[in-house]
Amino acid sequence: MSRFVFPGVYAPQEDTALLAEALSDEALGPGTRVLDVGTGSGELALTAARRGARVTAVDVSRRAVWTTRLNARLNRLPVRAHRGNLFGPVRGRSFGLVLANPPYVPAPPARHAPRGRSRAWDGGHDGRLVLDRICRDGPALLRPAGVLLLVHSALSDPDRTLDLLRTGGCKAAVVRRRWIGFGPVLRTRREWLRASGLLDAAEEQEELVVIRAERPL
Repeated sequence: MSRFVFPGVYAPQEDTALLAEALSDEALGPGTRVLDVGTGSGELALTAARRGARVTAVDVSRRAVWTTRLNARLNRLPVRAHRGNLFGPVRGRSFGLVLANPPYVPAPPARHAPRGRSRAWDGGHDGRLVLDRICRDGPALLRPAGVLLLVHSALSDPDRTLDLLRTGGCKAAVVRRRWIGFGPVLRTRREWLRASGLLDAAEEQEELVVIRAERPL
C-alpha cells in the first residue's frame, strides 16, 4: 500500500500496528460504516477501506486530513476525510465500527492546550484529556452490535476506560497488549513521570493496550 506522510503528521507506529491487529479480527461486511477518529496519515482508514468498508476519517490537523486524502487517492480507495474536533464532523451519524488512536501520553502542566505536532500525543496531566471524551461520546455513535476499538498506554489508566465504556452501556474488555521501548516523547518525560508516580523507577518500557467495546443489540 502506497503511503505518504506530510511533515508534522503522526506517522504509523507501534500503537497503529496494534490497533490494526485488532481491526483484522473484526468482521467487516461490504459497506460497513467505519469511523477513524484521529486518523493521522490515514493508515487504519485505508486498511478498513481495502476490506470494502465505507470509511470516514477525522483529524484536528489540516495536514493529517491532506495526508489521508492524498493516500486515499494514491491507493484508489474511497475514504472521506474531514477536519474537526473528534466527533464534531459526524454528529448525528452512526457506525458499525469506530477506530480511535487518540493522544494519550501524560504531559506536565501547561498554560495552554496542546498545539502543533504535540496534539497527536499530549493527553493532559493524566493522559485522559481526549480519552475521557471518547469514552463518554463514542458509544452513542455505535449502531446496535457496533464496536469501538481504542488504543492507548497503560500509563493512562485502562481500568478507567473500561469503567466509562461500561457505564455508557457497552461490553468492554482489553483484547490486545504489547510492551514497547520508550519513544522520544516518553524518554524526555521519564523523570517527570516517575516524580508524578505514573512510572516506576525500574520501568524502561511502556505497555500499550487495545480496548474493544461493543454496543448490545
